[in-house]
Amino acid sequence: MIDRQFDIAVVGELNPDLIVSGDVTPEFGQVEKLVEQAKLTIGSSSAIFACGAARLGLRVAFLGKVGNDLFGEFMRQSLKQYGIDTNGIIVDKVTPTGISVILAKGSDRAILTYPGTIPQLEAAEINLEIIHKSRHLHVGSYYMQTALQPGLSRLFDQAHECTLTTSLDTNFDPTEKWNGGLDQLLGKVDIFLPNILECMGIAGITQLEPAIEYLRRRVRYLAVKLGENGALLCTESQILRADAIKVEVRDTVGAGDSFDAGFIYGYLAGWEPHRTLKFANICGGLSTRRAGGTAGQPTLEEASSYL
Repeated sequence: MIDRQFDIAVVGELNPDLIVSGDVTPEFGQVEKLVEQAKLTIGSSSAIFACGAARLGLRVAFLGKVGNDLFGEFMRQSLKQYGIDTNGIIVDKVTPTGISVILAKGSDRAILTYPGTIPQLEAAEINLEIIHKSRHLHVGSYYMQTALQPGLSRLFDQAHECTLTTSLDTNFDPTEKWNGGLDQLLGKVDIFLPNILECMGIAGITQLEPAIEYLRRRVRYLAVKLGENGALLCTESQILRADAIKVEVRDTVGAGDSFDAGFIYGYLAGWEPHRTLKFANICGGLSTRRAGGTAGQPTLEEASSYL
């Protein structure tokens, strides 16, 4: 019998976020401006998902790549503080760790990202022993991880061969070309977790309902994040909806990743679909109460109290 040491193996990108807030509109011509706050936090969709899952009590292992630098060390140590296993993280001695500089002004923001090691992880580099010791495989930021894309189909096959279930959150495509070999991969995805824009972009359809119909035929579960309108879940036999919870929103960074963590928790716990969808909405909503992607993520006890 295989030792299932981990509930979730996360394959994804790693980079910190530098969140700068206040009057952050830059002026060129060597003009120096003072801002209200600057904070280095855990960034990257996959890492925020991993932290949310660990916060709920799941045993999480992370597989990714960072540079041999302070930002890479910051990310590895931050994950360890959440109890996440980091033995699957590769340290690249040549390429620096990526970083996103977020200029936050009220409810709006601009994001400047240096990719660094983000697009360089290859499927052949992934520690399969960690995958085999997990119950579930989650992959995030498909479009950012360009070197990973060609090997993902085989990786999902290997996961299924070892009886793992799989999930995918592509996140936004910065090139807005979408697809990029995704059609073949979707047939091997158990749980697909796009938002509205991603759903329509990937389907190549500018209306949401036809896009949902297109995608639901390709995956076992399609959970679409609708922002303030909650979320919907398509199974083989039904379409379910759940409303968003009402909270005082401070920062929506990582809300979708926290939704993903809540959904995968309920799925692995064997909950019925509507309860799982509602719990995912709760986790996503509660994460918006504090700045940054991870600071507001709820514990299992806190999120369950909203059920």
